Amino acid sequence: MDIITQVLNFGAGPAKLPPSVLLEAQKELIDYKGLGISVLEMSHRSSDFTKILNTAEVFMRELLNIPDNYKVLFLQGGGSGQFSAVPLNLIGLKEAKSADYIITGAWSAKAAKEAEKYGKVKLVYPKLASYTEIPDPSSWNLDPEASYVYYCANETVHGVEFQDIPDVNGAVLVCDMSSNFLSRPVDISKFGLIFAGAQKNIGCAGVTVVIVREDLMGFALKECPTILDYKIQAGNGSLYNTPPCFSIYITGLVLEWIKNNGGAKCMEKLSIMKSEMIYNIIDESSGLFVCPVEKKSRSRMNIPFRIGSITGDGALEREFLAKAAALGMMSLKGHRSVGGIRASLYNAVTVDDVEKLADFMRHFKETHQS
Repeated sequence: MDIITQVLNFGAGPAKLPPSVLLEAQKELIDYKGLGISVLEMSHRSSDFTKILNTAEVFMRELLNIPDNYKVLFLQGGGSGQFSAVPLNLIGLKEAKSADYIITGAWSAKAAKEAEKYGKVKLVYPKLASYTEIPDPSSWNLDPEASYVYYCANETVHGVEFQDIPDVNGAVLVCDMSSNFLSRPVDISKFGLIFAGAQKNIGCAGVTVVIVREDLMGFALKECPTILDYKIQAGNGSLYNTPPCFSIYITGLVLEWIKNNGGAKCMEKLSIMKSEMIYNIIDESSGLFVCPVEKKSRSRMNIPFRIGSITGDGALEREFLAKAAALGMMSLKGHRSVGGIRASLYNAVTVDDVEKLADFMRHFKETHQS
């Protein structure tokens, strides 16, 4: 059996890529469109790579209906690099050099800690005892003098996701969409800046997409490294330095795949179907499977759960993972910081993949409940 269909990859990132994309990349790996060289060998200044870069941007703009007054950048450094780049570029928008951070999980917490190096960071609400919910917006305390309001749309570690765009009273809204980017339609005009590491839904590790409103560029702090300056990168068309060429190429192929499969609306429909399939089994398991996240804050992308109790039964969880692995289901172990089980259901994970996981969970339940 082909390994592409034999293994079911539920990894949180780097994650599954569409098989058709992998096959296309395989076909073109040594000889890209008859040029006699690989994209891995291609000059980033060549007309052929310029076409690859421009095509990726065209697909991105079309899929998200990105307004003309936004720049699309393809950068390096991952989401963690943007934890620094965002405050370095935007915290100076206002004299107070402060920013509001909505912390709902590990990644937004890390972003806030990094931003403290460059200005004043204010938490919109007190630190949560556990990352299992998104506090009601009525309890938020937004600072009108903040340069921007930051949040993470989907927390991969804890499985918490915003189902709506926060209303921040007209403030500049910044969002880390790394793990749910292009899994649903989104109104770009409501944001000042969006960034997303590609390795979840739109490509392989190595490239980070930044979508930034033009009027927000040019305010970088003097200590901002040139390579992280959005205005300089935009002015050079993401080519100030050698970009992650092959990762951009793969992203272009994935974006084309998304377009050919119905776009963001179709990805959302499938995402709802896949996540509900697993959440329904959890909720109907009479306590064998337990999801710690409150229902209205549950992620469609990353579903964390414990087995046996809210804190987990170690023996049962090890048995679950071992039996899943024997069936070709990989990367179901929860993040090392929280343990348990985690199923990541990104765009390339098919309904059939999820049905097989659901069947296994039902069988596991039947054999462990009298």
